[in-house]
Amino acid sequence: MLADRVIAPGDRLAVGWPKVLWLYLMLVPALLWAPAAFTWPRFVASALLTFATVGVGHSIGLHRGLIHRAYRCSRLTRGVLAYLAVQAGMGAPLAWIRVHHYRDYWQNQPDCPRYFAYRHSALRDYFWNLHLAFQPADDARYPLPAAVLHDPWLRWLDKTWYWHVLGFIALLAVAFGPEVAVVCGFARISTAILGHWFVNYMVHSYGYARYRIEQATESGYNDWLLGLLSFGEGFHNNHHAHPASAKLSTAWYEVDLGWPAVRLLQWLGLVWRVQAVGHTPTQRRRARTGPLRWRFWWQK
Repeated sequence: MLADRVIAPGDRLAVGWPKVLWLYLMLVPALLWAPAAFTWPRFVASALLTFATVGVGHSIGLHRGLIHRAYRCSRLTRGVLAYLAVQAGMGAPLAWIRVHHYRDYWQNQPDCPRYFAYRHSALRDYFWNLHLAFQPADDARYPLPAAVLHDPWLRWLDKTWYWHVLGFIALLAVAFGPEVAVVCGFARISTAILGHWFVNYMVHSYGYARYRIEQATESGYNDWLLGLLSFGEGFHNNHHAHPASAKLSTAWYEVDLGWPAVRLLQWLGLVWRVQAVGHTPTQRRRARTGPLRWRFWWQK
Protein backbone atom coordinates (compact mmCIF):
# COMPACT_ATOMS: atom_id res chain seq x y z
CA MET A 1 0.00 0.00 0.00
CA LEU A 2 1.14 3.55 -0.71
CA ALA A 3 0.65 4.58 2.94
CA ASP A 4 3.31 2.02 3.92
CA ARG A 5 5.90 3.79 1.77
CA VAL A 6 7.93 6.81 2.81
CA ILE A 7 7.25 8.41 -0.59
CA ALA A 8 5.38 7.39 -3.74
CA PRO A 9 7.10 5.19 -6.36
CA GLY A 10 9.23 7.28 -8.69
CA ASP A 11 9.62 10.18 -6.26
CA ARG A 12 12.95 10.68 -4.52
CA LEU A 13 14.33 11.93 -1.22
CA ALA A 14 17.89 13.17 -1.06
CA VAL A 15 19.94 15.16 1.40
CA GLY A 16 19.24 18.82 0.66
CA TRP A 17 22.74 20.10 1.24
CA PRO A 18 21.96 23.79 0.54
CA LYS A 19 19.17 23.88 3.15
CA VAL A 20 21.25 21.88 5.64
CA LEU A 21 24.21 24.24 5.29
CA TRP A 22 21.91 27.27 5.53
CA LEU A 23 20.21 25.98 8.69
CA TYR A 24 23.48 25.47 10.56
CA LEU A 25 25.07 28.62 9.12
CA MET A 26 22.29 30.48 10.96
CA LEU A 27 21.99 28.20 13.99
CA VAL A 28 25.61 27.81 15.06
CA PRO A 29 26.38 31.57 15.41
CA ALA A 30 23.04 32.02 17.18
CA LEU A 31 23.86 29.34 19.75
CA LEU A 32 27.44 30.54 20.25
CA TRP A 33 26.95 34.30 20.47
CA ALA A 34 23.28 35.26 20.85
CA PRO A 35 23.06 34.62 24.64
CA ALA A 36 25.97 37.02 25.30
CA ALA A 37 24.62 39.57 22.78
CA PHE A 38 21.07 39.56 24.16
CA THR A 39 19.53 42.82 25.38
CA TRP A 40 15.87 43.74 25.60
CA PRO A 41 16.09 46.49 22.94
CA ARG A 42 17.71 44.02 20.54
CA PHE A 43 15.06 41.44 21.39
CA VAL A 44 12.28 43.94 20.61
CA ALA A 45 13.95 44.88 17.32
CA SER A 46 14.24 41.19 16.41
CA ALA A 47 10.58 40.60 17.31
CA LEU A 48 9.48 43.50 15.09
CA LEU A 49 11.57 42.15 12.22
CA THR A 50 10.01 38.73 12.79
CA PHE A 51 6.52 40.19 12.58
CA ALA A 52 7.39 42.00 9.34
CA THR A 53 9.17 39.09 7.66
CA VAL A 54 7.51 35.95 9.05
CA GLY A 55 4.09 37.38 9.91
CA VAL A 56 3.49 39.81 7.06
CA GLY A 57 5.90 38.42 4.48
CA HIS A 58 5.73 34.66 4.90
CA SER A 59 2.31 34.04 6.45
CA ILE A 60 0.29 36.79 4.74
CA GLY A 61 2.26 37.38 1.56
CA LEU A 62 3.53 33.90 0.67
CA HIS A 63 1.13 31.47 2.35
CA ARG A 64 -2.23 33.24 2.26
CA GLY A 65 -1.52 35.34 -0.83
CA LEU A 66 0.70 33.56 -3.34
CA ILE A 67 -0.16 29.97 -2.40
CA HIS A 68 -3.85 30.13 -1.49
CA ARG A 69 -4.95 33.31 -3.31
CA ALA A 70 -6.99 34.43 -0.30
CA TYR A 71 -6.94 38.00 -1.60
CA ARG A 72 -5.96 39.99 -4.67
CA CYS A 73 -3.29 42.68 -4.85
CA SER A 74 -1.11 44.57 -7.31
CA ARG A 75 2.14 43.13 -8.64
CA LEU A 76 4.02 45.77 -6.63
CA THR A 77 2.37 44.74 -3.35
CA ARG A 78 2.91 41.08 -4.15
CA GLY A 79 6.57 41.76 -4.89
CA VAL A 80 7.13 43.68 -1.66
CA LEU A 81 5.42 40.96 0.41
CA ALA A 82 7.54 38.31 -1.36
CA TYR A 83 10.68 40.26 -0.51
CA LEU A 84 9.67 40.42 3.14
CA ALA A 85 9.13 36.64 3.00
CA VAL A 86 12.65 36.22 1.62
CA GLN A 87 14.02 38.25 4.55
CA ALA A 88 12.43 35.72 6.92
CA GLY A 89 15.42 33.60 5.88
CA MET A 90 13.45 30.36 5.62
CA GLY A 91 14.19 29.58 1.99
CA ALA A 92 13.45 30.37 -1.64
CA PRO A 93 9.86 31.54 -2.27
CA LEU A 94 9.09 29.37 -5.28
CA ALA A 95 10.61 26.34 -3.58
CA TRP A 96 8.23 26.98 -0.67
CA ILE A 97 5.28 27.15 -3.06
CA ARG A 98 6.22 23.86 -4.72
CA VAL A 99 6.74 22.02 -1.44
CA HIS A 100 3.46 23.32 -0.05
CA HIS A 101 1.54 22.03 -3.08
CA TYR A 102 3.29 18.65 -2.92
CA ARG A 103 2.37 18.25 0.75
CA ASP A 104 -1.17 19.57 0.31
CA TYR A 105 -1.83 17.20 -2.58
CA TRP A 106 -0.74 14.09 -0.69
CA GLN A 107 -2.35 14.99 2.62
CA ASN A 108 -5.69 15.28 0.85
CA GLN A 109 -5.37 11.74 -0.53
CA PRO A 110 -6.71 8.73 1.41
CA ASP A 111 -3.44 6.83 0.91
CA CYS A 112 -0.79 9.41 1.80
CA PRO A 113 2.88 8.31 1.98
CA ARG A 114 4.47 8.47 5.42
CA TYR A 115 6.73 11.42 4.57
CA PHE A 116 3.68 13.71 4.38
CA ALA A 117 1.41 11.94 6.88
CA TYR A 118 2.96 12.99 10.24
CA ARG A 119 2.67 9.59 11.85
CA HIS A 120 6.30 9.62 12.94
CA SER A 121 8.27 11.08 15.85
CA ALA A 122 9.40 14.68 16.16
CA LEU A 123 13.05 13.59 15.90
CA ARG A 124 12.43 11.82 12.61
CA ASP A 125 10.42 14.77 11.33
CA TYR A 126 13.28 17.11 12.26
CA PHE A 127 15.63 15.08 10.09
CA TRP A 128 13.16 14.53 7.23
CA ASN A 129 11.89 18.08 6.89
CA LEU A 130 15.02 20.08 7.70
CA HIS A 131 17.64 17.87 6.04
CA LEU A 132 16.00 16.13 3.08
CA ALA A 133 14.73 17.47 -0.24
CA PHE A 134 11.68 15.96 -1.92
CA GLN A 135 12.07 15.43 -5.67
CA PRO A 136 8.83 14.47 -7.45
CA ALA A 137 8.87 12.18 -10.44
CA ASP A 138 6.33 14.32 -12.30
CA ASP A 139 5.32 17.90 -11.45
CA ALA A 140 2.27 17.55 -13.69
CA ARG A 141 0.57 15.54 -10.93
CA TYR A 142 0.40 18.65 -8.73
CA PRO A 143 -1.76 21.79 -9.19
CA LEU A 144 1.22 24.16 -9.31
CA PRO A 145 0.37 27.81 -10.19
CA ALA A 146 2.17 28.28 -13.50
CA ALA A 147 1.71 32.08 -13.58
CA VAL A 148 3.33 32.45 -10.17
CA LEU A 149 6.17 30.04 -10.88
CA HIS A 150 7.07 31.97 -14.04
CA ASP A 151 6.89 35.44 -12.49
CA PRO A 152 10.25 37.16 -13.30
CA TRP A 153 10.59 38.87 -9.91
CA LEU A 154 9.86 35.71 -7.97
CA ARG A 155 12.18 33.66 -10.16
CA TRP A 156 14.98 36.16 -9.52
CA LEU A 157 14.34 36.11 -5.78
CA ASP A 158 14.32 32.31 -5.88
CA LYS A 159 17.84 32.30 -7.32
CA THR A 160 19.31 35.09 -5.20
CA TRP A 161 17.38 35.00 -1.92
CA TYR A 162 20.32 34.03 0.29
CA TRP A 163 22.37 37.01 -0.90
CA HIS A 164 19.57 39.35 0.15
CA VAL A 165 19.44 37.80 3.60
CA LEU A 166 23.21 37.76 4.08
CA GLY A 167 23.41 41.32 2.76
CA PHE A 168 20.86 42.47 5.32
CA ILE A 169 22.77 40.75 8.14
CA ALA A 170 25.98 42.45 6.95
CA LEU A 171 24.15 45.79 6.87
CA LEU A 172 23.01 45.27 10.48
CA ALA A 173 26.59 44.50 11.50
CA VAL A 174 28.01 47.60 9.81
CA ALA A 175 25.26 49.96 10.97
CA PHE A 176 24.62 48.71 14.51
CA GLY A 177 27.41 46.30 15.40
CA PRO A 178 27.95 42.52 15.26
CA GLU A 179 25.85 41.90 18.39
CA VAL A 180 22.75 43.30 16.67
CA ALA A 181 23.52 41.20 13.60
CA VAL A 182 23.66 38.08 15.78
CA VAL A 183 20.37 38.75 17.59
CA CYS A 184 18.39 40.33 14.72
CA GLY A 185 19.96 38.20 12.02
CA PHE A 186 21.25 34.74 12.92
CA ALA A 187 19.10 34.18 16.02
CA ARG A 188 15.94 35.58 14.39
CA ILE A 189 16.30 33.40 11.31
CA SER A 190 17.20 30.27 13.30
CA THR A 191 14.11 30.81 15.45
CA ALA A 192 11.96 31.26 12.34
CA ILE A 193 13.21 28.06 10.67
CA LEU A 194 12.98 25.90 13.78
CA GLY A 195 9.76 27.55 14.91
CA HIS A 196 8.07 26.94 11.58
CA TRP A 197 9.15 23.29 11.64
CA PHE A 198 7.99 22.82 15.24
CA VAL A 199 4.58 24.45 14.74
CA ASN A 200 4.01 22.50 11.54
CA TYR A 201 4.83 19.20 13.23
CA MET A 202 2.76 19.90 16.34
CA VAL A 203 -0.41 21.05 14.54
CA HIS A 204 -0.33 17.97 12.32
CA SER A 205 0.06 15.74 15.38
CA TYR A 206 -1.73 17.15 18.44
CA GLY A 207 -4.46 19.58 19.45
CA TYR A 208 -8.18 19.92 18.83
CA ALA A 209 -10.12 19.68 15.57
CA ARG A 210 -13.64 20.72 14.65
CA TYR A 211 -13.41 19.70 10.99
CA ARG A 212 -12.78 16.38 9.30
CA ILE A 213 -11.78 16.29 5.63
CA GLU A 214 -13.45 13.36 3.88
CA GLN A 215 -11.09 11.01 2.02
CA ALA A 216 -8.05 12.88 3.36
CA THR A 217 -5.23 11.45 5.43
CA GLU A 218 -4.55 14.73 7.25
CA SER A 219 -7.08 17.20 8.60
CA GLY A 220 -4.67 18.97 10.95
CA TYR A 221 -5.23 20.24 14.49
CA ASN A 222 -5.55 23.59 16.22
CA ASP A 223 -3.42 24.78 19.11
CA TRP A 224 -4.43 28.03 20.82
CA LEU A 225 -0.96 28.98 22.07
CA LEU A 226 0.89 28.03 18.89
CA GLY A 227 -1.77 29.83 16.86
CA LEU A 228 -1.15 32.99 18.87
CA LEU A 229 2.63 32.76 18.55
CA SER A 230 2.68 31.84 14.84
CA PHE A 231 0.42 34.58 13.44
CA GLY A 232 -2.50 32.15 13.18
CA GLU A 233 -0.63 29.33 11.43
CA GLY A 234 -1.20 27.10 14.47
CA PHE A 235 -4.92 26.86 13.67
CA HIS A 236 -4.18 24.23 11.08
CA ASN A 237 -7.42 22.26 11.23
CA ASN A 238 -9.24 25.49 10.38
CA HIS A 239 -6.81 26.05 7.51
CA HIS A 240 -7.30 22.55 6.10
CA ALA A 241 -11.06 23.13 6.09
CA HIS A 242 -10.87 26.73 4.81
CA PRO A 243 -7.70 26.83 2.63
CA ALA A 244 -8.77 29.95 0.72
CA SER A 245 -9.45 31.98 3.88
CA ALA A 246 -7.16 34.87 4.83
CA LYS A 247 -8.49 34.47 8.37
CA LEU A 248 -7.18 31.34 10.09
CA SER A 249 -9.22 31.57 13.29
CA THR A 250 -12.86 30.47 13.48
CA ALA A 251 -13.67 30.87 17.20
CA TRP A 252 -13.51 33.85 19.58
CA TYR A 253 -10.75 32.25 21.67
CA GLU A 254 -8.47 31.73 18.64
CA VAL A 255 -6.19 34.73 18.08
CA ASP A 256 -4.82 35.08 14.55
CA LEU A 257 -2.48 38.07 14.61
CA GLY A 258 -2.16 37.87 10.85
CA TRP A 259 -5.83 38.71 10.33
CA PRO A 260 -5.67 42.31 11.69
CA ALA A 261 -2.64 42.83 9.44
CA VAL A 262 -4.66 41.63 6.42
CA ARG A 263 -7.49 43.98 7.41
CA LEU A 264 -5.02 46.87 7.67
CA LEU A 265 -3.68 46.12 4.19
CA GLN A 266 -7.26 46.00 2.96
CA TRP A 267 -8.07 49.33 4.63
CA LEU A 268 -5.00 50.87 2.97
CA GLY A 269 -6.22 49.61 -0.40
CA LEU A 270 -3.20 47.34 -0.90
CA VAL A 271 -5.28 44.13 -1.02
CA TRP A 272 -8.87 43.53 -2.05
CA ARG A 273 -11.38 40.74 -2.68
CA VAL A 274 -10.33 39.23 0.63
CA GLN A 275 -11.72 35.75 1.24
CA ALA A 276 -12.36 35.00 4.92
CA VAL A 277 -14.24 32.39 6.91
CA GLY A 278 -17.41 33.98 8.31
CA HIS A 279 -17.37 36.62 5.57
CA THR A 280 -17.22 34.66 2.30
CA PRO A 281 -17.73 30.96 1.42
CA THR A 282 -14.35 29.36 2.06
CA GLN A 283 -15.13 25.90 3.42
CA ARG A 284 -13.75 23.01 1.42
CA ARG A 285 -16.59 20.88 0.08
CA ARG A 286 -15.09 17.75 1.63
CA ALA A 287 -14.83 19.37 5.09
CA ARG A 288 -17.41 18.29 7.64
CA THR A 289 -17.96 20.09 10.95
CA GLY A 290 -18.44 18.05 14.13
CA PRO A 291 -17.81 18.13 17.87
CA LEU A 292 -14.29 19.00 18.96
CA ARG A 293 -11.89 16.07 18.71
CA TRP A 294 -8.73 16.14 20.83
CA ARG A 295 -5.43 14.36 20.31
CA PHE A 296 -2.73 14.37 22.95
CA TRP A 297 0.92 13.40 22.83
CA TRP A 298 0.36 10.04 24.54
CA GLN A 299 -2.11 9.07 21.79
CA LYS A 300 0.42 9.25 18.95
